[in-house]
Amino acid sequence: MTETQERSRTFTWADPVAGAAHVGRRSGLDLMRAMIAGELAAPPITNLIDIARMEADEGRVVVELLPQEFHYNPLGTVHGGVLSTLLDTAAGCAVHTTLPAGVGYTSLDLNVKFLRPVTVASGTLRCEGTVLQRGRRTALAEARLTDPANRLVAHATSTCLLFP
Repeated sequence: MTETQERSRTFTWADPVAGAAHVGRRSGLDLMRAMIAGELAAPPITNLIDIARMEADEGRVVVELLPQEFHYNPLGTVHGGVLSTLLDTAAGCAVHTTLPAGVGYTSLDLNVKFLRPVTVASGTLRCEGTVLQRGRRTALAEARLTDPANRLVAHATSTCLLFP
């Protein structure tokens, strides 16, 4: 048996129910910008996976993540679920930025393609989500995950259901 050094990580988060109470009262873009500015607490998943930075415009969201050891799978690379979470966040939040107050959304699907492995040596990842089409009931978005050399690491498309 090989000897391993234990590592630990601690994080905190705000009550997610308090933040969710603002969803129907503000437009999606206003809500996203309030979270980015720190006026509203970010959702717990942001702290759980340690999303470093976020920006939002109408129909477009960017999230960044610095890969860490705690993101690793047993193969010694960042787990596909972490990358999928970034892609889902960017695509879904891009859709959210187009919604007026009182309209919500949920992801119907997420189709992901992993193109290259990610490790702590990869550097800060940038995930940009954009809305491709928005109708009355559904929206289609894509997200592109790139490394610091602007190489495509993963790509996703997402269909979101819109509801009052």
